[in-house]
Amino acid sequence: MPDFAANDDMDGIRHGEKEPPHESNDSNAGIDSRPQDTQRLEGDGKDAQVKKGDIDKVEKPFSIYTSGEKWLIVSLAAFGGLFSPLTANIYFPAIPTIATAFHKSIELINVTVTVYMIMQGLSPMVWGTMADKIGRRPIFVACLLILSLSCVGLALVPTDAYWLLVLLRGIQAAGSASTIALGAGVVGDIATPAERRGFFGLYNVGPMVGPSIGPIVGGALAGHLGWRAIFWFMCIAAGLCCVFIFLVFPETLRALVGDGSIPPPKYARPPIALLGRRREHSSTERPPKKRFQNPLRLFLIPEIIIPLIFSSVVFAVLYGFTTPMSNLFMEAYPFLNETDIGLCYLANGGGMLMGSTLSGRLLDKDYQRLKRSLMKKIAADPEKRINPDDITKSENWPVEKARLRTLPYYVAVLVAVCCGYGWCLQEKVSIAAPLVLQILVGFLVTAFMTSIQTLIVDLAPTQSSAVTACNNVVRCSVGAALVSVVELILTAIGPGWTYVLFGGLVAAFTPLLFLVMHMGPKWRARRRAKRQEGAGK
Repeated sequence: MPDFAANDDMDGIRHGEKEPPHESNDSNAGIDSRPQDTQRLEGDGKDAQVKKGDIDKVEKPFSIYTSGEKWLIVSLAAFGGLFSPLTANIYFPAIPTIATAFHKSIELINVTVTVYMIMQGLSPMVWGTMADKIGRRPIFVACLLILSLSCVGLALVPTDAYWLLVLLRGIQAAGSASTIALGAGVVGDIATPAERRGFFGLYNVGPMVGPSIGPIVGGALAGHLGWRAIFWFMCIAAGLCCVFIFLVFPETLRALVGDGSIPPPKYARPPIALLGRRREHSSTERPPKKRFQNPLRLFLIPEIIIPLIFSSVVFAVLYGFTTPMSNLFMEAYPFLNETDIGLCYLANGGGMLMGSTLSGRLLDKDYQRLKRSLMKKIAADPEKRINPDDITKSENWPVEKARLRTLPYYVAVLVAVCCGYGWCLQEKVSIAAPLVLQILVGFLVTAFMTSIQTLIVDLAPTQSSAVTACNNVVRCSVGAALVSVVELILTAIGPGWTYVLFGGLVAAFTPLLFLVMHMGPKWRARRRAKRQEGAGK
């Protein structure tokens, strides 16, 4: 695989990748650039534009899968992606019970959360890179198998082996965390840039619903069956997902299967080929093998690393809400039991679920509005002879602005929510107030994550798993650092000022968004000019 720094794909355009000739509803409201002598061909999931008298030249679709098959593939990926946040959050309501069972303090049990987050950040760097090399499907199966086996170990760990609890939590994270990066890679494989926002909205339902159902299930299991039942439940759930993916999930890595029409290697073939089976194989030749791409080089690209830094701060603040929530609510509302605490997490998870379903659609519309605006400017300037179909190519399209320009408004709301949440807990107002604010936090964080995730995949479409793994490294490292000190901060200054501090932290990093929107296209243009200059020598 060619070096990322020397690949035109780093500018956000996959070789041969084009936006669909007929986009979603919003795009049709803009300028219709299709010539009058074109016709639409539809059938068997294919949609292309052809000229009269030139019927044989049909534009090849980006993927052989129909729209319904794409949604099913993304749904399976979202099911797998559920386990990373689920294994983290199902644990929270049981922390006091586990601390009692192991005769350790809450702070020491929180170390298992910190270790989990560290491995959650590091392991996708390995698995994501391997997935970009040998395929998504085999790595998906391996990760879920590791997760299932580690849960067996956690369910059987003796209470006098605290070190083993910490170790197994790290192994558990190594298996579960990478499923998010793998799913993002799948979306990048089968969807065009115009489609990705909608698919990421569905895909994020899996990762974002984990914080909702995890604590509910964890609290109920710990309260009625004991804390070990949590890990038996996880073992069964991960095992079922592993079986589903092993049986029917197709290989999507474009380096192996192209648009899906090339048969994958035997190790990457599902036993039951349900998806794409009605398509005729257009080629039996595999793309040439590519050199290893070092994912660490992605950190050298400013328009990728800068949004990741901002995203990591928002992610850390999210864990600043969820990790100490059980203790804070028990102190403010002593009438709550473990099951009740688990139900309180439903507010945050419900907000995330709403964000997954709504934020993608809202931002898709904003994407199309910006596109139409630029097309009108180009049409009004005869000197700019740019084909409207090429408007979203990196040379002409400010992808950073398209993905990030609504986020500063969300920042303002998030800062206000942070300030209000802390003082609600400190003053012990009605429990409804902090729960409503938790809903808003979940929605806002999802909007941030969806926008930034889509941006970095747009900028590095051929390394979609690796770039998502980089995202996990940065945000989980910062999140682990905050989790390790959040109890100390709460003890020192109280909930009110703690969450004011968290809101101020988000506001302090917001200028990074404006920096990327302003400088991102210029940075990409400079690198493009350097490559062209080097090629001319």
